[in-house]
Amino acid sequence: MPASLVGKRILVVEDEYFIAADLRNGLVEQAVTVIGPTGDLATALEMLSGEKPDAAVLDINLNDQLSWPLAIELQRRAIPFLFVTGYDSWYLPEAFRDVPQLAKPFSMAVLIGTLSGLVGVPDA
Repeated sequence: MPASLVGKRILVVEDEYFIAADLRNGLVEQAVTVIGPTGDLATALEMLSGEKPDAAVLDINLNDQLSWPLAIELQRRAIPFLFVTGYDSWYLPEAFRDVPQLAKPFSMAVLIGTLSGLVGVPDA
């Protein structure tokens, strides 16, 4: 089981209400500070301008807009992130092929484990 993510700040960008709520609730149970969630690309970019998350969880398709601009900005700032999506990995642009991707549906345990790896929290 992964070690605690207590106190980490995670940006959540997901446009499906129930998935966003589940992500938020699952992360809050881990004592994570959740930034968002939001399902709007412009809002996510605005949130990022005022916040310094430890990592981010991004859906690829946000209300028919792709989250690539946000992913590019996260890379530019050296903020680790992962994609949660229904798309196959071949859909990702070359620049994002090394970004962890969780296929929907996924378990909260897998998400927590992947985030722990991204932010450098060692396994317990």
